Amino acid sequence: MLLMNSKLFFTLIMFGFVGGVFAESKLKPIFNGKNLSGWTVPEGNDKAGWYKAEDGILKIKNGPKKKGSILWTQKKYKDFLMEFEFRFGDGVVDSGVHVRNKDQIQIGISGSLKRDMTCSPYIPGKGYPVEARNIKKLLKPKDWNTMRIQALGKEYTVWLQGEKVMTYKSDSAILEGPVGIQLHGNRIMGIDYRNLKLAELP
Repeated sequence: MLLMNSKLFFTLIMFGFVGGVFAESKLKPIFNGKNLSGWTVPEGNDKAGWYKAEDGILKIKNGPKKKGSILWTQKKYKDFLMEFEFRFGDGVVDSGVHVRNKDQIQIGISGSLKRDMTCSPYIPGKGYPVEARNIKKLLKPKDWNTMRIQALGKEYTVWLQGEKVMTYKSDSAILEGPVGIQLHGNRIMGIDYRNLKLAELP
């Protein structure tokens, strides 16, 4: 019994027990797996096919013109916990999640540093102020990876495969805004996302 309680306590610490509400139980899908309903789709997407839903997967890919774009949620969020899975595709993958504004949690190769900065925050004007820990050990380059991003006020916390790897307080953070999925330009690349869920925190 003590062991079970210890495991529960560890889980609560790992994934957040915010405002008396166990955030994990509040996670709700923000991608239905069938179409891009609920998202603000970049102009030209229908023709270019940068973002498309297929068999429960959000497939992101640019073409020969190497265009970049961002797929934003139509809804704005304050404090939240977001969970999703991602899998690297072809090319030099440079993607990530925008947290309410231009602040971003990187996924893949940094265009400026030319190395993998997955789970690290990219802050416009500052670059990468901190680097996530243990990424080489945890990241699965050819399989699905699970990431969680928590935004509490100006503080971002990231978990990869259930392990906490990064915490950063951003001066440029805003307290309410949409979530965005980035497709970086100036390269040909592909990345898949699935099981995108989000819990609004009290």
